[in-house]
Amino acid sequence: EVIETLTYRVTKGGGAMGTLAQTVLPFKLEATEELLTANAGLALFGEFMRGLGLSRWLAQEMPKPGSGRGYESGAYVTPLVLMLAGGGRSLEDLRTLKGDTALATVLKQQAAPSTDAVGDWLRRTGEEAGLAGLGRINQRIAATRIRQSGITAHTLDGDASQIVAEKQAAHFTYKGEQGYMPMIGHLAEAGVVIHEEFREGNIAPATDNLEFIQACEARMPNGHRIAHVRLDSAGYQAGIFNYCEDTGKTFAIGGRLDAPTQKAIAEIPEADWKHYADCAVAETVHSMNETKNAFRLIVVKHERQAELFDDKPRYHVIASNRVESTADTLIWYRQRGEVSENGIKELKIGFGMERMPCGQLKANAAFFRIGVIAHNLFVLFKHSALAVGSLRHKVATVRWRLFHLPGKVVRHAGAWVLKVAAGALDLFRSIRTKSFTLAQAMSP
Repeated sequence: EVIETLTYRVTKGGGAMGTLAQTVLPFKLEATEELLTANAGLALFGEFMRGLGLSRWLAQEMPKPGSGRGYESGAYVTPLVLMLAGGGRSLEDLRTLKGDTALATVLKQQAAPSTDAVGDWLRRTGEEAGLAGLGRINQRIAATRIRQSGITAHTLDGDASQIVAEKQAAHFTYKGEQGYMPMIGHLAEAGVVIHEEFREGNIAPATDNLEFIQACEARMPNGHRIAHVRLDSAGYQAGIFNYCEDTGKTFAIGGRLDAPTQKAIAEIPEADWKHYADCAVAETVHSMNETKNAFRLIVVKHERQAELFDDKPRYHVIASNRVESTADTLIWYRQRGEVSENGIKELKIGFGMERMPCGQLKANAAFFRIGVIAHNLFVLFKHSALAVGSLRHKVATVRWRLFHLPGKVVRHAGAWVLKVAAGALDLFRSIRTKSFTLAQAMSP
């Protein structure tokens, strides 16, 4: 078999045999001084952030640099958001973004700080008022999406999630791994994280859940409220039940199989069980010592295979005050898997929050909050600038189809021009038009 790509090169002068060029495919490599980018679509996301007012919000909410030569907060936050949206996983990935001169030219970005400087800034931000400032910025982004959703009564899905981090100062979680245990509150209908608390790994998921719900509620924009609450068994607390009742909220919360609950299950008449192919469902009325009102206790029973395990059934219980059928409450409760559990997966895997860059809790708290900002900006970007068919896409899909499209930046008639493939031109123009519409609506 003849390998076409093994060729001899002959010098001009005497026909002497030159070096043997060995390649798999017959194409040549040459350098160019043109401004090229592998992130042309990311420029659209950067433009969207600018039009939304992120730079202005950072200037308003974040502490000023300590000296006249220091970088403003936008010089740290904007590259981090772009890096996370583009698929970066560590502070070192900022070097790749920093080397994209074409993207920086289009977005009019100044020289970015070094990765060491970003790490130092995260530590300062976590220690000082910067973390609260980042929280207010996230609140503004979330409020924009919440108002855009067109509803006023929202569902809160709260959950704690383990982040494994082999940092010297990190504590062991209840799962036996070293890391952190942030609490995350998703709004189901809007798709955004309204609030999060970055916690030490040894803090139990059930800690201060009522206070977390109240903190989420305090961050809702005027005219909007949390009307429904869904939590796992960490939220099975009398204080939460009473708060929901007192404030007119419906709830569905995973229960615990403590002795009173098991006694209530044992007292359910056999005729009350409704049998399905894979389980049986029944419900009863239950209460706790400190609850003001009794609540529905929905019980799901799964039979075990006696030849593999013991023959005792396995139970899962849900406490609720909703007025609807048992089946409807179960369906509604299980939707938290799509919202909260998959939302956390998107935050951790899609936006790189499954790993933390620093050894200090507060520095990682700042990084995690920037990750939440990147997530919420992306959700708002999808709903504001992309086609309806893209609304269910995860960030990985949008990266592949949009953010990582190639482009060339040229100077023409005194203006910079971003050139993309002809097949993508209409899409780029449509996104820019929609981003401009939102920018006009957001302008002060």
